[in-house]
Amino acid sequence: MKIKLSLVLMFFGQLIFGQNSIQKIDSLMNALFSSHDFNGNVLVAEKGKVVYSQSFGFANETTKEKLTENSIFETGSVSKQFTSMAVMMLKEQGNLQLDDEMRKYIPELSNYKGITIRHLLHHTGGLPDYMEIMDSLFDKSKIARNKDLIAIFSKYQPKVLFEPNSKFEYSNTGYVLLATIIENVSGLTYAEFLYKYIFKPLKMKNTFVYNRRLNPMKIENYAFGYISPDSLTGYILPDDFEETKFVIWLDGIVGDGTVNSTATDLFKWDRALYKNKLISIEGMKSIFEVATLNNQTKTNYALGWEIEKFDIYSKMTRHGGSWPGYVAYIERHVENDKTIIILQNHEDDISIPLKAIRKIIYNKQL
Repeated sequence: MKIKLSLVLMFFGQLIFGQNSIQKIDSLMNALFSSHDFNGNVLVAEKGKVVYSQSFGFANETTKEKLTENSIFETGSVSKQFTSMAVMMLKEQGNLQLDDEMRKYIPELSNYKGITIRHLLHHTGGLPDYMEIMDSLFDKSKIARNKDLIAIFSKYQPKVLFEPNSKFEYSNTGYVLLATIIENVSGLTYAEFLYKYIFKPLKMKNTFVYNRRLNPMKIENYAFGYISPDSLTGYILPDDFEETKFVIWLDGIVGDGTVNSTATDLFKWDRALYKNKLISIEGMKSIFEVATLNNQTKTNYALGWEIEKFDIYSKMTRHGGSWPGYVAYIERHVENDKTIIILQNHEDDISIPLKAIRKIIYNKQL
């Protein structure tokens, strides 16, 4: 695979001279698609204008339905930025404070002292990731929901990995618990809250929380996610492969994932973040403020966003997401107002197009 990708990029490097940025991106993506290294949607924007938006490949490998700009993908951990926004909205409504302890809103977890909502948002709470714990303790003949995760943590009380705010360690558990806090405080389901307060106001008409195995629905333009366990098997649904069947029994868990969206809707989300449409200016500053640990060192993680600073690209807020069959990515170059959104429904590496697109939009040599 690496040899094939290298040949694609060597060919592309010879091809691009004399073409503009849009043509360069299109040549790159068509080359990757032709070599079976990309199947998905790409959107690139500058100064609030979409300069490139294209679909490559199939939404359904069985029917051969093609992807379009309206195709809806699972976004994995890109969902976390919507969870964090919901928490900030509840804060500004006066319904919670970021330094409130988690156990105030989830009394079943009263044994976990000192872990605040802020810690959950920043991945500094020390809670172990739930997937291995659920794998060993949950009855896989059922589909788990957030309440099942909480029941297992309440019963077995797995130890924290470190004292709150002494360390950063990415943990999906925190964002699942945040979704439950949103529900307990608002009286709405996680899906209802996001729809009412985020997706509907921003006219993100093709964005919603979806648990495909728990509550299956017929959704127009749905992009099914495929895996390829080996070169002989071809593309199959993760439901049909033993090692990825956790997509079935973990399907009811929300907060760390399960937001489904299109590249176009994610671009609407990107624009709204510049205009403070949902929360105050101060609230938006908090969204993109990284954690400060007890020893005063800073992490690179804010509230559902990774924050990076590059000499070439300046300040960048970004987050990726993956779940068997899907890879999603949104990257916002906030000081230069450039946006890259990539949604895939095949599990191919997105680092090749991502790094190349960055260089193209900055007119840098590949």
